[in-house]
Amino acid sequence: MSAPLPSTVRHLIVGAGFAGLCAAIKLQEDGETDFLVVEKGLDVGGTWRDNTYPGATCDVPSQLYSYSFASNPEWSSSYSPQPEIQAYIRDVAERSGTLDRFRFATRFEDAAWDDAAQVWRSRITGPDGERTVESRTLVVGAGSLSEPRLPEIAGIETFGGDLFHSARWDHDVDLAGKRVAVIGTGASAIQIVPELQQLLESTGGHLDVYQRTAPWVIPRNDRRYGSLERRALRRLPLLRKAYRTGVYWAHEGYVPAFTVEPRLAAPAKQAALANIRKGIKDPALRERVTPYFEIGCKRILRSNTWYPALAADTTELVTDPIAAVTPGGIVTADGTERPVDAIVVATGFHTTDLPFAEHVTGTAGRTLADVWRESGMAAYKGSTVPGFPNLFVLVGPNTGQGHTSMVFIIEAQVAYLRGALRAMREHGWGAVEPRVPPFRRWNSNLQRRMRRTVWTTGGCESWYLDEHGRNTTLWPKSTVTFRRQLARFDADAYTTTPATPIRTDRQEQPA
Repeated sequence: MSAPLPSTVRHLIVGAGFAGLCAAIKLQEDGETDFLVVEKGLDVGGTWRDNTYPGATCDVPSQLYSYSFASNPEWSSSYSPQPEIQAYIRDVAERSGTLDRFRFATRFEDAAWDDAAQVWRSRITGPDGERTVESRTLVVGAGSLSEPRLPEIAGIETFGGDLFHSARWDHDVDLAGKRVAVIGTGASAIQIVPELQQLLESTGGHLDVYQRTAPWVIPRNDRRYGSLERRALRRLPLLRKAYRTGVYWAHEGYVPAFTVEPRLAAPAKQAALANIRKGIKDPALRERVTPYFEIGCKRILRSNTWYPALAADTTELVTDPIAAVTPGGIVTADGTERPVDAIVVATGFHTTDLPFAEHVTGTAGRTLADVWRESGMAAYKGSTVPGFPNLFVLVGPNTGQGHTSMVFIIEAQVAYLRGALRAMREHGWGAVEPRVPPFRRWNSNLQRRMRRTVWTTGGCESWYLDEHGRNTTLWPKSTVTFRRQLARFDADAYTTTPATPIRTDRQEQPA
């Protein structure tokens, strides 16, 4: 049984995925040991704990998908499957010595800033009921791919078969021999569909794949690491570092094609078109799976099995819009109803309307969601927001990546958080809050830079864009630039307030 929730801590961290765990480890390194991590799930891992669908694999090379301070020589292949990534995160957590301050099956309900006391008061619900926890800082590492987005389709609530989102896979449902529909053709779907196609083909079932927009899919150059290679990586840390560095710079080379000149992506486009020709022989089907927008406008996907799965006799690619769901099937706009026994919804996540924002109330009595609805989702350096002192968002607005690992971004943001806490400690500040002019300059420069990117000019609609057509999701420069701009906590961009005493459950400490 875990220890009861404390009533006060210096730092409250929400989420135990890559971001929350990184924050906990690095705070401990700095001597900031009075923290609490609350996690609604039963284990660390976040996205990689929750996404257990068939074929779940990272589409970023394994060597990049780990902390720089905890490299992993045990990856089995160049693109690691979900169980290995989850095992890696759990292993890092267990070796970190921080798990005694993690509380699982514990949900962050909401938080409000008390300006006089200089604390966040958070309502937390755990196995022992509800409790209010006061903290000097609130660090949100909930992630942008944590809350599934369900499609708004007429009649979907009337469906009589099995229906679940790809991120909430129901392993109790046996799909063998059934008629299954997959709605969506994004990053999760291209991994799920080949697995389902093989299962259904071998058991007499049938698969319908509902496509709104054809994605660009390049070959997945995956390979298993041999025993000799793994032994060398295990015994030679410098080799691991060199390997990781080489993969990092190879991927960083994609940035100009996204942010400066889309024509630089011509080799990737040719590889994607060759992938279509190799996987599909039917000219009509080839045409339906060929994207109409510039490559890179939406996330580039990787698969060697997607197109063969669509071309299989037991699969039908449906490109007519869905009009409604009935108790026994799906009706498209042309009036055709296709009977199905189960529906897998692979329609992504809430990325431009982060759900946690509804539950965080700042100095003016408004939630973060209220502010973002009015002016668009934005943060200073992807991390802090005026009107919300001592709130640090990890994987916040405009920090997403279309070419490399988010772990790099997380480490840069945690370094910025550490700098802020160090400054608060050294100067006796109880609160730091970004000033409006630097906040506006930062985001104006971002959006100005965004106009020339392929995400804006590429001719597609994507989950990168909010309801106003602004890209509030991705970072429009190199990750090197991001890390450099967050390397130092720039206190001159903040309003700082001297500390009032805060009492913790453990000891009386100065701010």
